[in-house]
Amino acid sequence: MKRAAPLSFEFIYQLFSLILIVILVHAAYVGLIRPKADAVLARQAAELEKDKSHITERSGYVLIKDYEQEACFILMFWALAIMAYKGVMTIKDRALLKKDFIPLKEGMRILPEDTRDLSRNIQALPPQQQRALLPRALLAALQRFGSTGNIRDVSEATHAYCSAEGERLESELSMIRYIAWAIPSLGFIGTVRGIGDALGQAHKAIEGDIFGVTKSLGVAFNSTLIALLISIFLMFIVHQLQLLQERYVLDTEAYCEENLTRHLQSE
Repeated sequence: MKRAAPLSFEFIYQLFSLILIVILVHAAYVGLIRPKADAVLARQAAELEKDKSHITERSGYVLIKDYEQEACFILMFWALAIMAYKGVMTIKDRALLKKDFIPLKEGMRILPEDTRDLSRNIQALPPQQQRALLPRALLAALQRFGSTGNIRDVSEATHAYCSAEGERLESELSMIRYIAWAIPSLGFIGTVRGIGDALGQAHKAIEGDIFGVTKSLGVAFNSTLIALLISIFLMFIVHQLQLLQERYVLDTEAYCEENLTRHLQSE
């Protein structure tokens, strides 16, 4: 009977980070944000009752108090947690570029029969380091040179390997991009809900009580405002992470060219 593949650490991290973020954000809303917002709204209603021309001040608690904003913050912190994990892993893997995996003196050449010993050095690395792009690319290049003895094949294999890794890293950002897209959609849901509530209280506005209408319109516009601001911030962080990963892939390919390919010699 075929055993099921174990869950990856990254998947478990994403799952538990989401659960923790939901708990913390909801606790903040229940214990702080919504009580503060309700107090502000009650004070504003009392002031409007006394003076119809009173101009109410905008409150940050009122701005973020609704369910749509809560969901937006949950998704934002979850996306940040995912990107933090990917960023830390990329930085750790990038640190391997400072190591000398192919210890050669200047002027020394690598022949096809030398690749087996050099491959053993890389295969002796700890499993976590072996999973990084640089050791895998070097190992693939050494194996290609050992089997073909063609330097051009090695260069093409290294480029293809690094390009495939770049595409994999790009595809793994699709979840974060989906979150960045979903957040404005949640804001628009709040807009529709708020406008619907405002229309349902139009008769009160005709009678002179506009507080309920303005409160509902506040839900409509506040949710969209917060969602768009969060989306802009997230997309900026996504582009920074993508830039870090692209530079890592390019630097890895350059490392292979500088420390391996230029030392190869066909028989």
